[in-house]
Amino acid sequence: MTTIEGILAFVHPATLTGALVYAALFLGFGFIGALLIRKASQRALRRDAVDRMAVLILRPLLQAGLWAFLAVGYAHLIPGLRALGTALLAGVSVVGIVLGVAAQNTLGNAIAGLALLVYRPFQVGDRLQVQAPAGPETGVVESVTLGYTVLVTFDNRRVVLPNALAGAQTTVNLTSVEPRVLANVEVGIGYGSDVEKARAILLGLAADDPDVTEPMDCPLVELGSSSVSLRVRAWCRDSPAATRFEHRLYESAKKRFAEAGIEIPYPYSNVIVSQR
Repeated sequence: MTTIEGILAFVHPATLTGALVYAALFLGFGFIGALLIRKASQRALRRDAVDRMAVLILRPLLQAGLWAFLAVGYAHLIPGLRALGTALLAGVSVVGIVLGVAAQNTLGNAIAGLALLVYRPFQVGDRLQVQAPAGPETGVVESVTLGYTVLVTFDNRRVVLPNALAGAQTTVNLTSVEPRVLANVEVGIGYGSDVEKARAILLGLAADDPDVTEPMDCPLVELGSSSVSLRVRAWCRDSPAATRFEHRLYESAKKRFAEAGIEIPYPYSNVIVSQR
């Protein structure tokens, strides 16, 4: 027997040593392939023109598909595993049903992740408002995987949203083609205060604010129990700018109203004592 024949006999798939050698080769191909997919996806994510959402969802699919392909190829190559695979085919339907019931939430999230990739209700980097158990949460989409969508809030918290829930609930996408937002800020003044003077002060503050692109108007919107309410409406560059404008307007209005003698009332009650 020649040296080549001896080597071929040693690594034959029907032998134990051959099966181990091929197992090592297939594992090596798997790790190298998964590494290449991860490196390629990381390079793609650094490019501005690449769809980040598609890359984040397709990367685990490609890696899982690679391992499945190698597992099937290895089982087909090794004679002993061929017989074992044939024997297991009879129980595939039962196993599939059991796994489907046990992992229905996970499978539902995966299918919802693919639906998000197809319909694109939002992208990575969009600012969303979602309903969490503790109440509404607003954050920027940091990543989208097959199972979960992760939002980063303004105070650097992570809101992990299952894709099935993201697809089922009403989500407010605060990022659009035209990101400007119409801010509506209500300010109450006393019944005895000059409405026109207060309106002029509020519109002037809106016009001078750096986050306002276009002041609109300031109508009287409510006659309350202890105050009348003026609503300042102004276009801002985006939602964060509208929030900054609202906070600055409250502070500036309090100072300017105090200087102008305009009352910002608080609820109070008159008690009338009747003597009979």
